[in-house]
Amino acid sequence: MSLKDRLTEEMQAAMRSGDKARLSVIRMALAGVKQREVDTRRPLDDAGVQTVIERMIKQGKDALAQFRDGGRADLVEKEEAELKVLQTYLPAPLSEAELDTFLAECIDAAGATGVKDLGKVMGVIKTRAAGRVDMSTVSARVRTMLTPE
Repeated sequence: MSLKDRLTEEMQAAMRSGDKARLSVIRMALAGVKQREVDTRRPLDDAGVQTVIERMIKQGKDALAQFRDGGRADLVEKEEAELKVLQTYLPAPLSEAELDTFLAECIDAAGATGVKDLGKVMGVIKTRAAGRVDMSTVSARVRTMLTPE
């Protein structure tokens, strides 16, 4: 079953169960997917749907930081709940050990020799990671791995 079909089925299940919060998040995700399909004029595959969800999670984390800075506990709680729902549609993140191994493999695959090759390594990571790593935190970690000691 495709990710888009899974979203549609879970939207219907949320409607039946009366879970308004979950229903709202799933509808928002499906609207984002539909908008992306209209923009690109082609249906999205699972990777495309995953990209839309990742973008929504990134925006949610940015909003969460702003709500915390603004002292809006009510909105922080709502945003955290929405992020939990969205994260269920992404693959499980890599553990610390798996991440180190994965990054080392990507560095080898890119043939990186130093920090100047960071862009190449990040390109390899982005194509292979498929939503399993947070690209903003990985960049600093790769930079550390590429820096000569």
